[in-house]
Amino acid sequence: MGLSPNMEAAIAEALLSGEREAQVLAAREIGKLTSKQKQKLAEKGVISSLILMLHAQDYESIEAGLFALLNLAFGSERNKVRIAKCGAIPAILKVLQWHNETLFELALAALLILSSCSANKPEIAACGAIQLLFELLDSQFPQIISHQAKLDIISTLQNLSTSPQIIPQIVLSGGLISLIELIYESEKSSELAEKAMALLESIVSSSEIALNQASESGGMIRMLVEAVEEGTAACKEHAAAILLLICRNCRDRYRVMILREGAMPGLLQLSVDSTRRGREKAKALLLLLRDCSNGEPSSPSRIKHSKKVMMEEVMRQIDGEGRGGTSIQMVEEMIAKLRT
Repeated sequence: MGLSPNMEAAIAEALLSGEREAQVLAAREIGKLTSKQKQKLAEKGVISSLILMLHAQDYESIEAGLFALLNLAFGSERNKVRIAKCGAIPAILKVLQWHNETLFELALAALLILSSCSANKPEIAACGAIQLLFELLDSQFPQIISHQAKLDIISTLQNLSTSPQIIPQIVLSGGLISLIELIYESEKSSELAEKAMALLESIVSSSEIALNQASESGGMIRMLVEAVEEGTAACKEHAAAILLLICRNCRDRYRVMILREGAMPGLLQLSVDSTRRGREKAKALLLLLRDCSNGEPSSPSRIKHSKKVMMEEVMRQIDGEGRGGTSIQMVEEMIAKLRT
């Protein structure tokens, strides 16, 4: 099929013909069209034909259909809505359960781009996508999920989590533990941990039930403290924000647990060397942890008193001098002493 001024008309005719070979060839040509031609093509009613290709039992039809839908959706909110309204979501979710890596990742990419459209989010959630996506993140899931696929899953869930009405469904899906386990198993300095931590913050900051569930998860405090110490700049910020939410939710219980995990050095560093939001979250949490004379595990009183004095001095530097070079240097020296 050669390019021509009426390329979209030829493609539309082939797709609407119902003939498998012609449809596969036509679907593959869609990527060569201009944005204007793709819009005209969508208006000719070909989206339903492309979705029918996803229900086929052969690899070529499904692959060509997914590529075509991705090409039509990219850069066009109208086409994203059209694709969802024509019934693409259930078909895409069905493909996600195929044991074929290429089709799996194409279907994930399609779901991700459709989830970026606000109008599609309720439909995606209603079709059971949330439950399936969290199951795919579960380390016990039999299918091997690539690193990129995990990133796409997290990004799709992040898109969905921005709709307040979907948060209860995310909580009820029972997938929060899978998300926490993913972070626990990931290198805290990785992009995957950063994105997963951002999603976790989004969920627990919108649901008290989710916050309580996360707080009670074994090893949660330690994992967050490790992220504050070892994560990327964004990961540290999200981890500090979650620790702050947990501590505010039940200070008497969680303050001691946070202190026991050695959070102070990382939080002090974050309070002087982070984004504005990161500094604010770290400082707010430090204020909740500031009275470290009660509830700490037993230790020699002289060492305890010395570290308390150093911590108070650090807090005075942070409160009084802001982020000037001298203050940061002094804070870093004291942090080093606190770690010993």
